[in-house]
Amino acid sequence: MRRRALMSLLTCLALAGCGGSLGAGELAGKGRELISCAIGPGAEWSEDCPVERDGELLTVRHADGGFRRFRIVHDGRGIAPADGAEEASILVAGKGAIELSVGQDRYRFPARLSEGKR
Repeated sequence: MRRRALMSLLTCLALAGCGGSLGAGELAGKGRELISCAIGPGAEWSEDCPVERDGELLTVRHADGGFRRFRIVHDGRGIAPADGAEEASILVAGKGAIELSVGQDRYRFPARLSEGKR
């Protein structure tokens, strides 16, 4: 039940931006920005994961050369792995951010959260 309530909060996830910085809670429309990430088991958070956006597709690059692709979706989740190989979990990570976990990797994306229609 709590997960369902959380998902309804994410119905208005906004990753499209007006060219503002990530600190302002938005990704630029196209180009590259940095987000916080923790790659691998027990990793500490760092601000060194570049995100490239091309339309609804986000590519997050890792310092070791790896990457993950995510798709902006409009089904209440907000964002989902583009390849669908691993299940993702989404948590609200404070005001203006969500935390997305895929496998042992974690990412903090800027977001605008909305409670949607009641």
